[in-house]
Amino acid sequence: MSDQILEEVGGDMDIFKKLGSKIPGFKEMIERSEYRDADKLLRDTIAKAAEQENMRVSDLQRQFISAGEIAYVDDLEAASVKLRTFADRVRFAARGYAGLFDPTKVNTEELTAVYQYDSAMMDQLDTVTRAVDNVQASIGTDGLPAAIRNLESAAQLMLDTFSKREEVMKGIAS
Repeated sequence: MSDQILEEVGGDMDIFKKLGSKIPGFKEMIERSEYRDADKLLRDTIAKAAEQENMRVSDLQRQFISAGEIAYVDDLEAASVKLRTFADRVRFAARGYAGLFDPTKVNTEELTAVYQYDSAMMDQLDTVTRAVDNVQASIGTDGLPAAIRNLESAAQLMLDTFSKREEVMKGIAS
């Protein structure tokens, strides 16, 4: 799983342009060197998207309850817990670190490393969205258990990626 995170984090793209294209106002904050505000906007956007996907999972759970498919409710709960945990960790993380986000001390390499993890999480959110879509499309088929496992794995990958981001932030702050 760690290799998958590193693969998503790496790449030859302009990470700031990529994030700026996905989050309104992000590019302008970076251009004005408002790194702390950009960090907060980015994390709020990611957390909100994860919460929206978790709401979709909750809707699926209600559908399963209505249909008497209780076993799938428990299976989906594992993914739901991971999505809620991820959203909470992202939303309530410390708002930047002075060593990283101080306008006079910004180290572009360190900042880029953090934003690469953020970009990976944005991509992983797309994967979670597709996984939820797949669970919904698999209702009533033999593929449903695999679709649910895939969703749980995608949610776990997001948690793992955020943990790696926190490690980078802690390393910068020390």
